[in-house]
Amino acid sequence: MADLIIRLKKKADGSAVLSCERADGSVTWQRQDGQQGRFFPLHDLTHYAVESVLGERHGFYSLVAEGWNLTDFGVPWPRGPLPVDALTSELVVGFLDRERAAGVEWSAADFNESAATYYVQHGLAGSWAISDDELGRIRGKRRELFAQWAAVPTGETLTLLFVRRQAAA
Repeated sequence: MADLIIRLKKKADGSAVLSCERADGSVTWQRQDGQQGRFFPLHDLTHYAVESVLGERHGFYSLVAEGWNLTDFGVPWPRGPLPVDALTSELVVGFLDRERAAGVEWSAADFNESAATYYVQHGLAGSWAISDDELGRIRGKRRELFAQWAAVPTGETLTLLFVRRQAAA
């Protein structure tokens, strides 16, 4: 059973609507207008690719499945800042968004250096590293998702099922 049903609707005016239905039937949603309507569907699909491939238990979609609303992500951060263990997926997604904007593919070593710098700059203990294989699998999944989104006709919806990885026993 899915922890979250993710729906991205492509609107005729170039906007998009993201809605997430939790296993308990509750829903959170957000309209993405203008530039956001072009950026956020790809950003949200990148989150899906990263969290699915890496099996992140505390990424964006896992937090939504746990009860965070889409309006909880950003100023004024009603639930407080993101949990530190959510940083892994946020860093990878941000890295891939920058990569997409630049039109280049960087290596895992480039990401790992960037992540290490982030941890130091923010006074966080440790760091996290990604392998070239993981990065390749994420990019492959993301390409599939981007192609699916591009094929969605205006007015229609892309639906994805998100299942959180179970905690180790």
